[in-house]
Amino acid sequence: MTSTIARVLRNRDASLLLGAVVVSGFGSSAMWLVSGIWVKELTGSDGLAALCAFALWAPALIGPLLGTIADRTRRRPLLVRTNLALGALLTCLLFVDSAGTLWILFAVLFLYGAFGAVTDAAEAALVTAAVGKDLTGDFNGLRMSANEGMKLIAPLVGAGLFAACGGARVALLDAATFVLAAGMFTLLRVRESTPVRTAADWRAQTAEGARYLWGNARLRPLVVAAGLTMLTSGVSGATVYAVVEGLGRSPAYTGVLYAVQGAGSVAVGVASGALMRRFGARRFGGAGIALTALAVVLHSLPYDVTALAGSLANGLGLPCALIAGMTTVQRETPGALLGRAAATANTLMFTPTALGIALGAALVETVDYRLLLPVLAGARLLIAAPLFKSPSVRATSHRPSA
Repeated sequence: MTSTIARVLRNRDASLLLGAVVVSGFGSSAMWLVSGIWVKELTGSDGLAALCAFALWAPALIGPLLGTIADRTRRRPLLVRTNLALGALLTCLLFVDSAGTLWILFAVLFLYGAFGAVTDAAEAALVTAAVGKDLTGDFNGLRMSANEGMKLIAPLVGAGLFAACGGARVALLDAATFVLAAGMFTLLRVRESTPVRTAADWRAQTAEGARYLWGNARLRPLVVAAGLTMLTSGVSGATVYAVVEGLGRSPAYTGVLYAVQGAGSVAVGVASGALMRRFGARRFGGAGIALTALAVVLHSLPYDVTALAGSLANGLGLPCALIAGMTTVQRETPGALLGRAAATANTLMFTPTALGIALGAALVETVDYRLLLPVLAGARLLIAAPLFKSPSVRATSHRPSA
């Protein structure tokens, strides 16, 4: 495992790509937390503060359409331009200084999410060119580890900077990270050919990527399983305060549980490439989902040690389905379709989280979490079960349009 990770990190383009993702992810994690705090401070409204997350998530609903951009042009220049555009966009937040100017913040967050859908698709497509398909699992795992590590550090930095200097300074920090990421993308030496334009319109090209993803017997089960798992994670996430209350702890204890979960995600990310080579992507993803089933059972018990163990198990298990799904998409999809397929996969895997949170928020008010969580465990085992069966693969030919 160590030698494989070293191969990824010794690869100049892979290191630059990973560095760009980490740097921009640091700024994004800081800005995500601060935007809600900023709105809360200016308005005192919990509802408006919650809308910040919605504004960031909303563009994911049209992720496949936005991902088509990554298949209509070369990915490296696209990433340079979008990161510079994000850096410029964030400077608009310098004009947010009252409740009356919050529309600027929400507009920026929406565009932020839209640009993010484009960059996620372009990055997923560029990874295969930078590291090769054999090492995509290792790269995706390292990326997951780095992102989860940033989530542990960046919000603290962002909150501290906000308290000391205000939201505008955090926006400038985030803008600087995007400019730095653009510089790293500029240094990449990945060879890309210009996509061939066809007569197919934008909507037809978007649908082509979705059809390929849904029609591939190796891709569909992993992506569907990951999306359903994230749906249940949204439901279980909504119960976290009830779990903490059941432990007799203050709400601040949720930070401890999230920190333990983050540590688990960092650990499994480093090991994911080796584990997928040994067990295969399907069994790796299925085992991770099964581990999250154990996690919610542990969270239903009123003991600190089981709560901490449950958070660790959730952190270890949840990334497995996501890494397995995206890695398989990257390995199985033709390059000309990869941006669209990756964007469709991202939408199917991550958007259900928001729906799960809304569902969980309603359920936790009416159903005892000690009953709800075991039901979720059973649902997750049902989601994982098909991944332990051998796929029935049909030989098909596909000629994608650019």
